Amino acid sequence: MPDNTSGLPLNKLNLPPGFRVSIYAEVKNARSIAMSPSGVVYVGNRRADKVYAVRDNDGDGMAEEKYEVDSDLKMPNGVAFNNGDLYVAEVSKVWRYRDIENDLSNPPEPELVYDEYPTESHHGWKYIAFGPDGKLYVPVGAPCNICESDDAVFASLTRMNRDGSGMEIVAEGVRNTVGFAWHPDTGELWFTDNGRDMMGDNYPPCELNRMRQTGLHFGYPYCHGSDIADPEFGHKRPCTDFERPVWKFEAHTAPLGMKFYTGDMFPEEYKGDVIVAQHGSWNRSKKIGYRLMRVHMEGNRAIKADVFLDGWLDDSAQDQWGRPVDVLEMPDGSILVSDDYANVIYRISYG
Repeated sequence: MPDNTSGLPLNKLNLPPGFRVSIYAEVKNARSIAMSPSGVVYVGNRRADKVYAVRDNDGDGMAEEKYEVDSDLKMPNGVAFNNGDLYVAEVSKVWRYRDIENDLSNPPEPELVYDEYPTESHHGWKYIAFGPDGKLYVPVGAPCNICESDDAVFASLTRMNRDGSGMEIVAEGVRNTVGFAWHPDTGELWFTDNGRDMMGDNYPPCELNRMRQTGLHFGYPYCHGSDIADPEFGHKRPCTDFERPVWKFEAHTAPLGMKFYTGDMFPEEYKGDVIVAQHGSWNRSKKIGYRLMRVHMEGNRAIKADVFLDGWLDDSAQDQWGRPVDVLEMPDGSILVSDDYANVIYRISYG
C-alpha cells in the first residue's frame, strides 16, 4: 500500500507545528480500530458490512498487508482484541474469532458469544472494548432520536465476561456512545455521547462523560448537557437527578472515538490529554465538526478543548472530503485515525 495512493488532499489538513499526517492503510468505510499485541490493526465497518485486518510488517508507518476477516455481517462496527481472539460486534450479536492471527489469510469461523441485544439498527452499531476488569464493554444506543423505552437496555452501557456470561447494565441515559477509554491513572471509564437532533443548530451539546462508578444515569432522554431540559420529556425528571458531563462539545459535532494520549512521541504537554474524533454534523444549517479535538487534562479534570486537526471540511463551500471516526495509539506513540468517508486510516506522527 504505497503512501497516499488514494490521492487525498492531505496538504489541506491543519496540524500544530512539527506534526505530520500520512496514509497508514486504505480500508473502505473504516470505522472502529483495535490493535493486537503483535501490531495487527483490526477495522470494523458500518456500511460495508465487513471486518478487515491490516499489518505494517517493516515498521515504516504504512500497512503493506490487508486481509478480509469476514463479510455479510450487519453493521460490524465494533472490534476488540483479547487473549489472542478477535471480538466483533454486530447490531444484536457479539462474535469471537479464536486465535485469529494463526492464519489471517484463512480466518477461523466465528463463535457466537452473545445474541440478546436488540435488533433495531437506529444507533444500533456498536463500539466495544475490554476494560481493566477484563470485561467486554458494549453500548446500546437509543432506537430513535428522542424517546423513552420500556426496555432498560436501550440508551445504556453494558458489560459482560469474555464468554458472554454475566451481561449487566453499568450506565443509563447514554443516547449513543461510539467511543470510550479508561483514564490511565484512575481507571475510570470516559466516553463520548452524541446529543439529540431537532433542537436547532446550537442545542443541545454533545458530551464527554466520566463514569465514576457503575449505576449512574447520564440524563437521556430527560436532560441534555447539564442543564437543558428536553422539550418533550424534561418535565418528568429534573437535571439535578443526573450525572453532569465533564466537557460539553458544540452541538452536532458528533464526537465518536477518543483516547487518552500516553505515548512518548508527541510533546510532553500532550501526555494525559484526550484526542477526540468529531465525525461532523449531518442536519445542521451550517456544517460543524469534521476534525480532531484535544481535550486538555489536569489530573482527572478536563480544563479546556481546542482543535488539534482540521481541514476535512471546506467551510466556505460547505463540503467535506473526510470524516474521522476512531483514534488508536500505536506503540511508537503515533496515533491512527480512521475515516469512513475517505476510506482510509491516517497516521499522525511528530518530529
